[in-house]
Amino acid sequence: MDLSLTEDERRFAAEVRSWLEANVEYPPAHDDLAEQIAWGRGWQRRLAEAGWVGIDWPARYGGRGASPVEVAIFNAEYARSGAAQLVNRVGINLVGPTLLAHGTEEQCGRFMARITTAEDIWCQLFSEPGAGSDLASLRSRAERVEGGWVVNGQKVWTSYAQFARYGLCLARSEPGSTGSRGLSLLVVPMGDPGVDIRPLVQITGDAEFNEVFLTDVFVPDDHLVGRAGDGWRVASTTLAHERGTNFPFKEEVVHEGYLAALCAEAVQRGSWDEPEVADGLMDAYVALLVLRTHNWRTLSALSRGAQPGPESSWVKLTWSEMTQKLSETALAVLGADSPLWGRWQRQWLWSKSASIAGGTSEVQRTIIGERILGLPREPRPARQAATS
Repeated sequence: MDLSLTEDERRFAAEVRSWLEANVEYPPAHDDLAEQIAWGRGWQRRLAEAGWVGIDWPARYGGRGASPVEVAIFNAEYARSGAAQLVNRVGINLVGPTLLAHGTEEQCGRFMARITTAEDIWCQLFSEPGAGSDLASLRSRAERVEGGWVVNGQKVWTSYAQFARYGLCLARSEPGSTGSRGLSLLVVPMGDPGVDIRPLVQITGDAEFNEVFLTDVFVPDDHLVGRAGDGWRVASTTLAHERGTNFPFKEEVVHEGYLAALCAEAVQRGSWDEPEVADGLMDAYVALLVLRTHNWRTLSALSRGAQPGPESSWVKLTWSEMTQKLSETALAVLGADSPLWGRWQRQWLWSKSASIAGGTSEVQRTIIGERILGLPREPRPARQAATS
């Protein structure tokens, strides 16, 4: 790994820092999720107009052709500024890289610039009630018809579906196929007839997740990403970016801030020397160093032109465990105050999803064992035919 920055990269970091210091906006308090989304669209549009969204994309699609190192620098500086997460992060972090890798020139030209400005918010239609950890067993169907496809099925845990214009949908397009064979990746217009979106209230009280029911939804031919039947390979690009490229660099800095604030809280409350608290803070610090090492390894590989691969599961697993351990330590620091509602209690509740979202920790360990360590494949349970 090369951990040094060039003079140009240091200059780029200073440019990012300077712009954020002069322009960063912080969201006002909103009780309504729709108001939060509306504010987020405006903030993201400002960033996009200044060229700070999708910065590694080609300029013709709204980016500035930044290098992987520059992307990591931007993410770190952005997190350090305390600015709000971008409202269209599924579109930026997952859809954009997938279109660049597998989409047509026409698709990239039509969709990507509108992703940067948040004119079109995107969601990801992958998980299903019976196919979350085992995504390849999904049952949603895409039937070939004249001019396109008719999609039927049910998706779940779909973030911000109620605000999305498009959804990236993985469905079974070859009758009788099983497992990862015979899948296709389609762009579903979320406002079209047959799309029924039902918000799910989470343990935190928020409702950003949704169930999505697809009933005879027509998807035109030009909304197929990649080749028909090759959806698993295309979706693997999406999943690799979800687990191991953009978000870990941001989360590293965010958790640096969390840890610093928690240490200050422990000192203030006089719990700094309590064994449970001290051990928890040290574990969190070590986990942060491990994540940083994984991030730099990933960054070095990307800088050499490599594409995200199974190593992203290392990063996802490290981050999931780190955020949960840090959140548990926060409650130990709070002590008797921990049952009360507040920043750290909400973070603890939210952290429960970290080992599920983006692929469960069990799945990540299986990927690491089989695809990185070369261990024997774990026996798979027999699947019922997906077309039954």
